[in-house]
Amino acid sequence: VQLQASGGGLVQAGGSLRLSCAASGSTFAFNTMGWYRQVQGKQRELVATIISSGTTNYADSVKGRFTISEDNANNAKNTVYLQMDSLKIEDTAIYYCYSKAWSGMAYWGKGTLVTVSS
Repeated sequence: VQLQASGGGLVQAGGSLRLSCAASGSTFAFNTMGWYRQVQGKQRELVATIISSGTTNYADSVKGRFTISEDNANNAKNTVYLQMDSLKIEDTAIYYCYSKAWSGMAYWGKGTLVTVSS
């Protein structure tokens, strides 16, 4: 299974970006997909997740600004999006796509850099 993230880049504070993550190499649906982020020298932290029922979970720091969604074509959970609005300088980080299969196996993408400037 490979997770390919895209959509990162440089944006001014207050702007928006949309991250995408497509899973390939899997014939099964995932139980959970989501996004984590990491700043150099700090632990990786949860940003947002979405589970098979459609229930979403957000870090307090992004609630009301970020929206996670998925593409469930053919009932297969294989693409997840993160719409990031009202970006702040402190949102600057490497964003990692994450997925977990029903078996419990977890997968990580390589990460995409988001830089928010003043």
